[in-house]
Amino acid sequence: MTAKGTALVTGASSGIGAAVVRRLAANGWEVHALARRAARLEALADETGCVPHALDIRDGAALARLMAGLAPDLLVNNAGLGAGITGLVTASREDIARTIDTNVTAVLELLRLTLPGMIARGRGHVVNLGSVAGLYPLVSAVYGASKGAIRLLSQNLRLELRGTGIRVTEICPGRVATEFYDAAVADPAARDRIKNTGIREISPDDIAGAILYAVSAPAHVNVSTIELQPVEQTYGGAQFDPIDWEDRE
Repeated sequence: MTAKGTALVTGASSGIGAAVVRRLAANGWEVHALARRAARLEALADETGCVPHALDIRDGAALARLMAGLAPDLLVNNAGLGAGITGLVTASREDIARTIDTNVTAVLELLRLTLPGMIARGRGHVVNLGSVAGLYPLVSAVYGASKGAIRLLSQNLRLELRGTGIRVTEICPGRVATEFYDAAVADPAARDRIKNTGIREISPDDIAGAILYAVSAPAHVNVSTIELQPVEQTYGGAQFDPIDWEDRE
């Protein structure tokens, strides 16, 4: 074990995950990086010294094999996607399954495999990547439902783990400059409308810095939730669009 311990970061081949790997490795952690894209992981390993694991987080058998030989002190559940983000009525059955399997089921399975070891050692830290979509009403029913699940998972997990010494942190980002919408929205015109807001989005490294802050807090301190978004992005308030009811009656 290194001075800081062993970390496992999912969704590590790009965006927030890759930024977290870089930050943790630079701060003395032995980092295991998990993602599907082997070539990107190998490049990240060459850059940071992380240990790459190329697999699909939805593959329960592959996860079980990996965790049989790995005992992380820090688990960063970052892997996620937004299939069906443009609307529930236009989402396919596959979109819904991919989003829930990746954003919720895989997180639960990885926690089930990781937490017993942390409990036995009397220490550990879980960082779950939520979203403002799990905190506020946004036009993203499928994705919002998956991140709402992460919200309650994080809160309930703290109760389940009380007395174990294990910390649970939820990170809730707003708009981040990543490949998220490139993968989530198939239609080029719709993707451009969603992506081109004109605001300065926060960077993956901004999120990685927040995670490092939470992880670096003294062992008796749990940074439970961090919500961060661009200055120009806000939530709350009521908005109304007029409806011509005479045309509907």
